[in-house]
Amino acid sequence: MSVMTSTLALQADRTTTASRPTTTTPAQRRVDSRLLLRESRELVIEHLGQEYRLRRTRNDKLILTK
Repeated sequence: MSVMTSTLALQADRTTTASRPTTTTPAQRRVDSRLLLRESRELVIEHLGQEYRLRRTRNDKLILTK
């Protein structure tokens, strides 16, 4: 029975390894919102000639609008 258990464990390992993605994604850049907004409640971001507004609400939620 121990041989059977070992075989099943090896098969399970292969299945788990096969289901994992083979490429890794680069780490995402992280910026604290307090650094972006500083003391203000709103920040204008220009992207491809368009203006976007990042606002902090009274409840400390962020809203991005075009």
